Amino acid sequence: MYQFTTPFQNPSGSPIRELFKYVNLPGMISFAGGYPASDLFDTQGLEAAAARAYQTPTRCLQYGPTDGLPELKRELLALMGRRGIACSNDELVITTGSQQGLDLLLRIFVATGDTVLTEQPAYPATLQAFNLAQARIVTVPVDDAGLDVAELSKLLDSGVMDAPKLLYTVPTFANPTGATLSRERRVALLELAVKYKFVIVEDDPYGDLRFAGERMPSIFELAADVEGSRGWVVHFSSLSKIVAPGLRVGWMVAPAEIARRCVVAKQTVDLCTTPWTQATAVEYLVDGALERHLPRIASKYGVKSQALCSELRLQFGDAIDFHEPEGGMFVWARIGGIDAATLLTCAIENKVMFVPGKAFFSDKVDPFALRLSFAAPGVDDIKEGVRRLKRAYDEARSVHELTVQS
Repeated sequence: MYQFTTPFQNPSGSPIRELFKYVNLPGMISFAGGYPASDLFDTQGLEAAAARAYQTPTRCLQYGPTDGLPELKRELLALMGRRGIACSNDELVITTGSQQGLDLLLRIFVATGDTVLTEQPAYPATLQAFNLAQARIVTVPVDDAGLDVAELSKLLDSGVMDAPKLLYTVPTFANPTGATLSRERRVALLELAVKYKFVIVEDDPYGDLRFAGERMPSIFELAADVEGSRGWVVHFSSLSKIVAPGLRVGWMVAPAEIARRCVVAKQTVDLCTTPWTQATAVEYLVDGALERHLPRIASKYGVKSQALCSELRLQFGDAIDFHEPEGGMFVWARIGGIDAATLLTCAIENKVMFVPGKAFFSDKVDPFALRLSFAAPGVDDIKEGVRRLKRAYDEARSVHELTVQS
């Protein structure tokens, strides 16, 4: 009856959000959503910041500039400078979460059938955005050191695809794998971007959540060392994982020529990111609350990550393989002998949840992979959740063996 556009004739929703109907079941322990720990929100600091913001009510209640409140841009330019990224005002655009930044880039760069590259496994919302843009998705494998740049180089050299418009990566504490791209690979990736003229989309929502190891310079920061590469990097960041996702405050740093077009695209989407939350973010940053609060978050996540990894080893032994992260919110694992989707069914019956790996693949799905988020549950719940997962695993294996025998 309705004449929908091609990508919306039979669209697929987020496979992770499809699981949310189970989250609120009584007694459920969830390793599924990539939610920050709500008990770590700096509610007092944000309440005070919001009160200060509202002392100038028109700043909160009126429309704001499409590219962001000038005072927030000033604070974010300073924040990026502390992260080693020097940029100008016309290179920074405030977005409604960093996901909007990707949507804007796709609007200005990608037409139907254009080739885009992504690491795999990848953030599902990225795959969803690429599919709705009707792009041709070409995947690049990852390992414990992040995106396999050597494989990417072979792929680009082979000439089996059209020139890619962009490559999406979460190089630091990746979602879903938790892996961090090595410095050598970051430099090599910049060199490939210059050679083949594609935009590197560096999504960095987790970089401040390091609880082990040494700081890794961002791809954007390292562009200073690779001649001609700065113009081929777009950097996303956000307050969602380090302050609160409800603020919906993200930003992109991009060459001015790209940023200006994204601002025009944003004018047709939401006119401007909510000035009220922008003003609250300004006051929070001016106060120095973020710098004071970040160590607490990172420390707590380190404890939770250790609890999850230790309990997985204790309960599963050699039946599980995973990479232990140095930061972020996720552990990526492979469990032998049972499909992760089948395991999830038994897990939900045992009041524990995770995300099967299938959600993170565009092709060549690994049926034994799964993502576990340690951020939201407490340490006691993490340990109990793993014990429940082991019971579910044993039950699923028993059913599988009986089916095979019959």
